[in-house]
Amino acid sequence: MSQPQSRSEGALTPDLVAGFAAIVGAQHALTDPDQQLPYLREWRDLYNGRACVVLRPGSTEEVSRVLTLANEHGLPVVPQAGNTGLVGGQVAMHGEVLLSVGRLKRVRSLDPQGFTMTVEAGLTLAEAQAAADDADRLFPLSLPSEGSCQIGGNLATNAGGVGVLAYGNARQLVLGLEVVLADGRVWNGLNRLKKDNTGYDLKDLFIGSEGTLGVITAAVLKLFPKPAEKATSFVALADLDAALALFSLGQEIAGPHFTAFEVMARIVLETVVSHVEGARNPLPGSHPWYALLETCGLKADGTAERLLTDTLTAASERGIITDAVIASSLTQARDLWRLRESYSEAQKPLGGSVKNDVSVPVAAIPEFIRRADAAMERICPGARPIPISHFGDGNVHYNVSQPEGMAKDRFMALWDDMVHAVNEIVLDLNGSISAEHGIGVMKRAELARAKGPLAMDLMRKIKAVFDPRGILNPGKVL
Repeated sequence: MSQPQSRSEGALTPDLVAGFAAIVGAQHALTDPDQQLPYLREWRDLYNGRACVVLRPGSTEEVSRVLTLANEHGLPVVPQAGNTGLVGGQVAMHGEVLLSVGRLKRVRSLDPQGFTMTVEAGLTLAEAQAAADDADRLFPLSLPSEGSCQIGGNLATNAGGVGVLAYGNARQLVLGLEVVLADGRVWNGLNRLKKDNTGYDLKDLFIGSEGTLGVITAAVLKLFPKPAEKATSFVALADLDAALALFSLGQEIAGPHFTAFEVMARIVLETVVSHVEGARNPLPGSHPWYALLETCGLKADGTAERLLTDTLTAASERGIITDAVIASSLTQARDLWRLRESYSEAQKPLGGSVKNDVSVPVAAIPEFIRRADAAMERICPGARPIPISHFGDGNVHYNVSQPEGMAKDRFMALWDDMVHAVNEIVLDLNGSISAEHGIGVMKRAELARAKGPLAMDLMRKIKAVFDPRGILNPGKVL
């Protein structure tokens, strides 16, 4: 896997450390390696973190003062939220200043009637969901890491998750932002309006920019009515063409009540059942593919289960599905979802794993996976593709585990070849090399080929306008 080149580091003198400490408080300016470790350890151990100081500001004003001082002295700054990123975008690797937004925890306002809430960037996704729930509202962004990932990181990476089919990804869930720019100026774009055609929509530049244009400190999030009921089913499929047919059928029958559609290969289920305590196959026998379906209703009148049952009945009559089970309780529904959400955890015992987070047009998913499987076998005979897909939005997590008995370091040396081959297929199908995890360090070398010269030129010019000294998250994205 290719590594980024180091940017020349600014000189962090004792006086500058004292200056930062005076802004955030001495206890929140961490120079001790043991105290820094939680901010530098990337959970997959793909990147080695190193920071000259870890700063934990407690307010937007403190973030502003930190960036003003850093910019004056040309010190590179790496913004970080929950440190759950998967492409290295949140990792300080060359002795930069690491700026954690984890202390920005307030829910500034909650407007149930207007279906919005304004929260700070360090609030975890689970805390944001709970705040909405307390107001009898739903914030629908949902990720396996929601207990530790934070809103600032969710927005900086334009996170997706399992709710995109019904609600959209992070970009569609934001009305306004507050952002501190590289020079310390604060842009107050905390707009709660759904209609505002006054010039360029600046917030969309910062969402998905991975901390390279500014530091998100607060956001106005969209809320939705809470579903009064849900119905969940786990079904068996003969092939991916059947998954495509089932998805189309669900859209036709359930319409807006069709809120989730996750597809996984047999090896995914087998891996989870083998390595996650308490997980079990909810269906008898073994099948090539499985899908997890969810429908919702705003009233507790049985609509969700009726629409799900109608979908499965029609699918069975047409020979689309080979078996199915509908959860009869919340516990059973949680158990079914656990089969999907334990995917990353379950893969670790298999050894080395090459990760691909890509998207293609929904109708092209079967072709993509077939072609990718063939390419992986050519590059590494015996490699074990472990694909799982947020099928309804075209996102495929196409991960590949090492062959049984192969040395991990030998397998991981094939990372670039395997990723390049997958991306070639993705681009041939008019897809994207990053669906929801961002570019960070991992995909930087592939970005130029995916975007083309003009797009890269425009992005570099945008970067130069917002961060002329290049201090924000250097070496990431561009």
